[in-house]
Amino acid sequence: MKVTLKDGSVKEYEQSKSAFEIALDISEGLARVACAVEINGKVEDLRTVVDEDCELNILTANDKEGLRTVRHTCSHVLAEAVKRLFPEAKLAIGPSIDNGFYYDFEHEPFSREDLDKLEAEMKKIIKEGNKLEKFTLPREEAIQFMEEKNEPYKVELIRDLPEDAIISFYSQGEFVDLCAGPHLMSTKGIKAFKLTSSSGAYWRGKSENAMLQRIYGTAFNKKEELEEYLVYLENIKNRDHNKLGREMELFTTVDVIGQGLPLLMPKGTKIVQTLQRWIEDLEDNEWGYVRTKTPLMAKSDLYKISGHWDHYKEGMFVLGDEEKDKEVFALRPMTCPFQYYVYKAAQHSYRDLPIRYGETSTLFRNEDSGEMHGLTRVRQFTISEGHLIVRPDQMVDEFKGCIALAKYVMNTLGLLDDITWHLSKRDPENKEKYIGEPEVWDETEQHIRDILTELELPFVEDVGEAAFYGPKVDINAKNVYGKEDTMITIQWDALLAEQFDMYYIDQNGDKVRPFIIHRTSMGCYERTLAWLIEKYEGKLPTWLCPEQVRVLPISEKYADYAQKVADKLKQNGILVTVDNRSEKIGFKIRETRLAKVPYMLVVGQKEEEENVVSVRSRFLGDEGQKTLESFIEDILEEIHTKVIRKETVQEEKK
Repeated sequence: MKVTLKDGSVKEYEQSKSAFEIALDISEGLARVACAVEINGKVEDLRTVVDEDCELNILTANDKEGLRTVRHTCSHVLAEAVKRLFPEAKLAIGPSIDNGFYYDFEHEPFSREDLDKLEAEMKKIIKEGNKLEKFTLPREEAIQFMEEKNEPYKVELIRDLPEDAIISFYSQGEFVDLCAGPHLMSTKGIKAFKLTSSSGAYWRGKSENAMLQRIYGTAFNKKEELEEYLVYLENIKNRDHNKLGREMELFTTVDVIGQGLPLLMPKGTKIVQTLQRWIEDLEDNEWGYVRTKTPLMAKSDLYKISGHWDHYKEGMFVLGDEEKDKEVFALRPMTCPFQYYVYKAAQHSYRDLPIRYGETSTLFRNEDSGEMHGLTRVRQFTISEGHLIVRPDQMVDEFKGCIALAKYVMNTLGLLDDITWHLSKRDPENKEKYIGEPEVWDETEQHIRDILTELELPFVEDVGEAAFYGPKVDINAKNVYGKEDTMITIQWDALLAEQFDMYYIDQNGDKVRPFIIHRTSMGCYERTLAWLIEKYEGKLPTWLCPEQVRVLPISEKYADYAQKVADKLKQNGILVTVDNRSEKIGFKIRETRLAKVPYMLVVGQKEEEENVVSVRSRFLGDEGQKTLESFIEDILEEIHTKVIRKETVQEEKK
């Protein structure tokens, strides 16, 4: 057989060989560092027997899939350590992931002390250097094997496989785990690892299932790479909005109120208020929107007309019981059906279109508790929602306009370079999920594809991510941990006007169905606030800061002048506070920096006598003395233009 290597060279063998034996034949050094193999483009175990012509690439920890193999093996070492120290724990699943690995166990929550003990035990296992051996069993024997080990989650996984399936296992010494691989040849191949955290996780990600305990870890080929990653991990933890937002007193959560129901504190509320007023004025004054205000709930009848009752009921908060109550209500997960009835309240001519409805909408979605995180995934949230009722001939231009508005908003917020564009399409194999004919879907998806191509926006196509009534553009961004969330959506809807009997009168006097665009201009205010906190590490652009200036009198003697300065700033709409504490000025300056206030105005005898202020900023540090009028003029220009000044002053550490 002929084996073509990555460099194009060919090895010929008279009989079959394992991938590891081929690596050994190429180079002993390569065999020592080999982690897995790629055969005809598919990642396989080094134990895989090669018995026919193929293209073969030996993978090391320097390759993405090779490193995933290291991490997958490390997850098995973790599982063995857990079974040694906590024999009563039950094994669930333990895959490698993009930044490491995890393993789920049925057990009491693990403390940091537990993780430290597990790390020590893992080091012992790695030092033992047991070989990982692969073996297979028929399905029924595999079930019996795991039943004898009292591993119910493994039994459930096996039972879900076809009856004729051959089930693979890996052993390392006395420990055996159900797994498809690939894995390292022995545990000694793990050079550097760390258990990073633990948390609860539902079995198979469903809230109706048992709550398990998930241990996260990571592994690298070199200790230096691990140490570099751990420093990076600590840095992103410090940028996590869930940590930083609470430290800055922007939001909090309370158990008795409920998960996914954050409380915005005064500072956080001020930021959201600033964003909301900006978006509403922008839409209404510059983009031709008219504002509506509609109820937070409706009878189930409304959602049955729209199709949400059949396609989205599990994600809604339903008030009442259809079998017992005359009327059943639900908190709204969207605003579109309400705005349709605003449209239907009057007859419209083709000359009236497009009509662009905007609403600052509070919505409710029954998210699984395992999905909740800070402000990014919540059960009550507010969005910059809008629906455009348009003639079919206006659809493309209006859709482009929605994209332009979204780009403008993202650019103003300094987030444009962080987003990715997605064409979210239906899944043709899941016909029950969608309404409408396939031809309509194909046509509308192609329209969006053409628009994104024309606008030269790089995009990927996501199958199965469309709304049940139409395809959409999703504008996504990643949080500090690399998880991607949708920030803005723009949806093409050629179907719901029929559901709601919406029409306009055309130039011939005939009734014609309009098209609808569902869109957000900025998206969810809570999620955007989280994004901004992480993007700017809490140091928001001046126009968004809940405290834009802090006045610092050098001593109590200058408190009156400090208040006079603050009053003048307030008269000009600038958000200002005065620090009148009996503290040294150096302490006040450090506190102001830690509070991430853009500007501090230090005032003392000289400033009062000359009617000036000494300006210090996050941007340039000591900016010298200015007249109060000059400072007000400069900061108002910065606020009104929404400029994002570059940070050059390092924040002092607590």
